Amino acid sequence: MEQPRREIRAAFGASTITVYQAYRPELGLPAVREARFPAAWKRDRMTWIKPSFLWMMYRCGWATKAGQETVLAVEITRAGFEWALRHACLSSYVRGVHPDRAAWQRELKRAPARVQWDPERDLYLRPLPHRSLQLGLSGEAARCYADEWTVAIRDVTPLAHEVHALVREGALDAATRLLPQERPYPGADGLLSHLADGPSQAREPHEG
Repeated sequence: MEQPRREIRAAFGASTITVYQAYRPELGLPAVREARFPAAWKRDRMTWIKPSFLWMMYRCGWATKAGQETVLAVEITRAGFEWALRHACLSSYVRGVHPDRAAWQRELKRAPARVQWDPERDLYLRPLPHRSLQLGLSGEAARCYADEWTVAIRDVTPLAHEVHALVREGALDAATRLLPQERPYPGADGLLSHLADGPSQAREPHEG
């Protein structure tokens, strides 16, 4: 079966979905200990969450990039995640989706969430033909993410290092078995129907 060009794939249960972020240890480790984001986590900034583990590995270089040495698996409510999708706009202007660039810019300022599609990655972090979701949260969405939607926070840095070591050894089957089990998120097309079919190539901020 052919992979859809854009698809939200994630590890999720009946009421929660897991997304990934990477931070410096001084921020990431307290979040794990407290099972919530500490006061030092800036709730007035845009934050980007990724449902794809391998895209997170590409973004943080298997937890080796400066400021991204601690990889967090953040379990949030599906209700919150879906609210963000329904209230999101595309992170860059797409002709045919927006009436004009000015209309998109007005929507971008107003929307509490942004959708961006980036090439999914394989175990060697090479781009694949299909795209993976990044969801940017700001304003109300960022505050709700940090203080209401988050159910649990786990440190998956050891998993990142273990999978990376297996990839370097060429043990791809063993590496694959360790990956989180991500599957298509139900109802995603309906949740994103207001965004039509526009991809975004915009770069995200440096924050994980």
